[in-house]
Amino acid sequence: MAETKTKAKKSSKKSDPLAEHGISEELGLDLMRDMLLYRRFEEKAEEAYAIGKIGGFCHLHIGQEAGAAGSIKPLRPDDYVMSAYREHTQALAKGVSPNAVMAELYGRADGASGGKGGSMHIFDADCRFMGGHGIVGGQVPLATGVAWKIKYRGEDTISLVYMGDAAVNQGGFHEALNMAAVWNLPAIYVVENNEYGMGTAFSRVSRTDMSTKSAPYGIPAHTVDGQDVLATYAFFRDLADKVRHGAGPQFVELQTYRFRGHSMSDPVSGTYRSVEEVEQAKEERDPIAILRDVLMDAGALDQAALEEMDAEARQISAEAADFADASPLPDPSALYQNVWAEINPNGRLFFDGRPESEEAS
Repeated sequence: MAETKTKAKKSSKKSDPLAEHGISEELGLDLMRDMLLYRRFEEKAEEAYAIGKIGGFCHLHIGQEAGAAGSIKPLRPDDYVMSAYREHTQALAKGVSPNAVMAELYGRADGASGGKGGSMHIFDADCRFMGGHGIVGGQVPLATGVAWKIKYRGEDTISLVYMGDAAVNQGGFHEALNMAAVWNLPAIYVVENNEYGMGTAFSRVSRTDMSTKSAPYGIPAHTVDGQDVLATYAFFRDLADKVRHGAGPQFVELQTYRFRGHSMSDPVSGTYRSVEEVEQAKEERDPIAILRDVLMDAGALDQAALEEMDAEARQISAEAADFADASPLPDPSALYQNVWAEINPNGRLFFDGRPESEEAS
């Protein structure tokens, strides 16, 4: 198994992380299956990009799988999730099928966004996964709008949005948090702090810690070990329940680390971090290895069962790639679909591929 053979370091103090977090062995195994699928799916995407099957930008989530599994699995199917452009595994976690996600990466008609969004714009309204967004921080005001809709309609769902660490210096982030605080919206703002905004360390662009960013708006801030899927799951299970019952907006720093470059065009370490740093993170902070050790110590998992899970994840990923390869390209007419509203307030048609009418139809 690639990148999961190393033994995660253990504390000398005996403990039962499953019991400490109120997580059953069955749920722990489910989380392992999820993370293995995310890892193998991203590796298959990496392979497809390298041979030209995937074009454009492609940002992998390898190393950050615990964040997706641990924060989304506690949510309800009708809760909303929105993200930035490193969102493949988050889409999978929210219920978008591997086939639809991979086909979108390939730019094919059977993709989640009809092949028009690609890697950065996976969207599935049925799953309430409201898209990946390419503009840094651009999704934060949108997710705040979803939270306002929830409150306006008296619903009991929540809006959870992910962003990278660089997004907290964008104006939209601060405007959105101020609005969420004033209106006490059911929103959870999650920063996946993988320590680098592209190739720049967060410490070089901020004089204050990440945990202080929501303080001016009176929004509670939390810090979670995003490499520990059990701790992440337990935290978001409790937080989602509180927000659902009126606790108001919350800000979460999910401390994590990416094992690949910022995107497929970026070397693994680049010039901004050393190979030794990356290898040490793989050795000590691999979320799959951390959970594997917990489950094996608890007697819930052995090597044979782990390899069976891993083989299933590889098969699903390979089948998704085959599905994407067989899917047709979008019809050229799709360029004119979902672009404009059909009729404007003045009663005239916007251009939707047909001649503009003189009279409102």
